[in-house]
Amino acid sequence: MDPDLRKLRYFVAVAEELHFGRAAERLHIAQPVLSRQIRSLEEDLGAELFDRDRRGTLLTPAGEQLLEDTVPLLASAQALVRRVKRAAQGIPTLTIGFMPGITLTPATVLFTGRHPTVQVRLLRTSWDDQVAVLLDGRADVGIVRRPFDQRGLQVRPLFREPRVVVLPVRHRLADRSVVTVADLAFEHLLQDPDAVPEWRDVAVELRAGRRADIPVIHQVEEKLELVASGAGICVLPLSTASFYTRPDVTALRVDGLGPNEVALAWAASRRSPLVRAFAEAAAETLGRPGTADPGAGAEP
Repeated sequence: MDPDLRKLRYFVAVAEELHFGRAAERLHIAQPVLSRQIRSLEEDLGAELFDRDRRGTLLTPAGEQLLEDTVPLLASAQALVRRVKRAAQGIPTLTIGFMPGITLTPATVLFTGRHPTVQVRLLRTSWDDQVAVLLDGRADVGIVRRPFDQRGLQVRPLFREPRVVVLPVRHRLADRSVVTVADLAFEHLLQDPDAVPEWRDVAVELRAGRRADIPVIHQVEEKLELVASGAGICVLPLSTASFYTRPDVTALRVDGLGPNEVALAWAASRRSPLVRAFAEAAAETLGRPGTADPGAGAEP
């Protein structure tokens, strides 16, 4: 029997919450109804998906495998519905996701010149959703920044650009033109350390085991507010830092910090000629040397 998508959505909610009550609230259904649906799914699959005991709810190995496979499956189902609805409107459209600091104008101008009947829509993304919008169909193609999970995606590199550290203007290092990664060893990083492995390797707070909780930050503006208040530092691509200039923070070049890689990505299952056409336009414009800050040593 083929699994029911509704049951799979219920399963994902329980797997993410690891609590039937919270999952039922999230889904706006009664907990007994949710429990029956999960039992029905287990019967369909012939496998137990959760261990339920007094300690709580945990995924079984079968449940872990189903979660890994179900998330992209549900995203593809959402994408299918969105694309069919757009096609039913009778107007060809291309939705492009883009990260802060990246200027798409050269690519969109070239693309629309070649495809004047296509309606181009732009969707601003963040580190949290730059891949999700491609997999669930909110965007047809995206300009993305590494690192990201490449599973299910077709990726085409565009260019590299330097990363900088952003500090409060009153910081002890703020009057320098350049710092080293070692200079930042005693600082608190307001992002996932895995995103800045060079800092992670020297960070005093990590070696001392006193890493503070990182607040959930969805937008660059939020991050800069925290930096300005003295809560910590952040590392940004140069174009992003240059776009979000403000008087209470400063951006410095960092010796020993690797560049940020910018790429074009789309769902690997897509065969749309419009996606391919925009990929060509982006490669011809955004992928050329000098499309990042000309004084920053950008590479193709």
